[in-house]
Amino acid sequence: MMIEIKNVSKAFRRTPVLDDLSLGIERGERIALVGSNGAGKTTLIRCLLGEYTHDGSITVDGVSPRKDRSGVLSRIGFVPQLPPPLGMPVGELIRFSSGVTGTDPARIEQLTERLGLELEPIRNRPFVKLSGGQKQKLLIGIALGRDTDILVLDEPAANLDPSARATLFELLAERPEATMLISSHRLDEVAPLVNRVIELDLGKIVLDDRVADEIDLTGVLLCRITIGRPEEAFAKTIAQWGFVNGGDGTRWTGRVVGPDRLRFLGTLSRYAGLVTSLVLEERPEERDAK
Repeated sequence: MMIEIKNVSKAFRRTPVLDDLSLGIERGERIALVGSNGAGKTTLIRCLLGEYTHDGSITVDGVSPRKDRSGVLSRIGFVPQLPPPLGMPVGELIRFSSGVTGTDPARIEQLTERLGLELEPIRNRPFVKLSGGQKQKLLIGIALGRDTDILVLDEPAANLDPSARATLFELLAERPEATMLISSHRLDEVAPLVNRVIELDLGKIVLDDRVADEIDLTGVLLCRITIGRPEEAFAKTIAQWGFVNGGDGTRWTGRVVGPDRLRFLGTLSRYAGLVTSLVLEERPEERDAK
């Protein structure tokens, strides 16, 4: 067992957050850690990172994150749920992160720009002054730029536009050997990325289910939508996914990456009474052309 969590309990001001939780994670597993806000997901992650004291034990290949925090953290690429309030400029943050982790700063910059963040205009801007999406893209670039065998991503798709999410899926697909723990309060955000789903509620595991391990993180679906009448709200929403209309405001065409299909269909469900035709067609050549 690569990661062993045994009888872990954690409370804040006498309020239990994790309740005698036990969990084993094998090497190479990709786990969705889901549950409502307050279920204990982030607290469990912080315990795994060695940040919190707790009852019970956590080990990574037999090593305690509390006793050898630097050793364990050297193996983990981490994206936090809430960006830290750092005042240092973006360029300095990249240099600092690369120096601490031994990462080539050019690698971080390459991944960040692949996510759609242009660095030159913001290189001298304090990190804390960036938008939510800009912060998220930079933190993902820093985490995935490291050569680690464990990825811990706490709400990684938060604040990302559809294009950036598609790139995130591609980047994760390029790390097939990594063990992944991906936290989210929405299963549709992460379900296509994983082969195991663990749900927390009130600090306990209420579901631990393995799913089909046939995931294509780079698949692309060609989508054609027809609506009954032009609708400004629909046009604004679908344009955010990169769709274009055929000129009359009722016919829309675009591409959706495979792992985003559940999220996309959830978005369309808000306009179920408006949609008259929907075609989703997988096109291998669309993927190959990217």
